[in-house]
Amino acid sequence: MDWVFDGGHVASRFISIKPKAAGSTTDVHIISDHGNEYTLELQEVSGQADPHFDSKVFLVPGDKSAKEKLTELPVFVPASELNQAKQEVAAAKAAEARTLKAEQTKEEEYRSRYPGTLRFDYTWNKSKGDALGLHEIWHDHKFTYLRGQFQETPALYEVKDGKPSLINFDFSNGLYIVPKELDRGYLTIGKRKVEFHRTDGGN
Repeated sequence: MDWVFDGGHVASRFISIKPKAAGSTTDVHIISDHGNEYTLELQEVSGQADPHFDSKVFLVPGDKSAKEKLTELPVFVPASELNQAKQEVAAAKAAEARTLKAEQTKEEEYRSRYPGTLRFDYTWNKSKGDALGLHEIWHDHKFTYLRGQFQETPALYEVKDGKPSLINFDFSNGLYIVPKELDRGYLTIGKRKVEFHRTDGGN
């Protein structure tokens, strides 16, 4: 072979081409990492009387489509980089799978323990509760829940030190969710009122 080609061991924008024999010629076809193609005809001219030569050549896309390709992601990457990317993707997927498995296990453990945290230790006047539509009251040491079938949504009050205060709650499909553990309170709408309290005194 009369020409030496050197593109380096790492992907680069430059390639070195050197002649080994005087008067030799060759063609070079280049495909860039963005898919652009270039063809060069090379001649060794040291034996000519008045040689003219270019020691360095810069390739510039000559049409719009070729220029647009340079703004896109490369279509070719070195095999080493591709393998590394595949390994990183596989490692990320494995880590994600482990995290998901841990979360699922934690959720399953919580669900298995949760029923044991429920306490239905409230009492109230059943006849007044039935008239208002109240069916159940319970807590899980973090939230208090009141369930019933109400024609209208009663207001919910907490009673502390004998003083009532209107409290915030979420209500949906007949279920009150109070973001705290209530010891005593009441539901009221119009002239109807149902008082409730915990039978263990809140201990």
